[in-house]
Amino acid sequence: MPVHAIGGIFFRARDPEALAAWYAGHLGVGPGLSPFGATEAFGWTAEGGPLIFAPFREETDYFPPAQGTMINFRVTALDEMIATLSAANIAVETRPEWDSPETGRFARVHDPEGNAIELWEAPA
Repeated sequence: MPVHAIGGIFFRARDPEALAAWYAGHLGVGPGLSPFGATEAFGWTAEGGPLIFAPFREETDYFPPAQGTMINFRVTALDEMIATLSAANIAVETRPEWDSPETGRFARVHDPEGNAIELWEAPA
């Protein structure tokens, strides 16, 4: 029987409570949050859709070498999210070479502990 979904994302943090609050406050991700209004005390209900599972070459420069993994969040209205994050003094990086009509648009932010986070708006 194959795996049918991701059940969780777990990673180390110097200050787990502060980092969880940052993700909840700026990205709307974490326990009790959902784009659908329904909430779960310990989970985050995400919208169904494509999920990319892709090992990268060890020497990739797509995310920092000291970071073993990178979370990619699917978003809608990427421009609005960029504006909201920028207004909160969160640096947002975009590069024209990241975007294409086939794959969509991308932006990159870093959480307070330096982890790169990719924001992805899939093509329409």
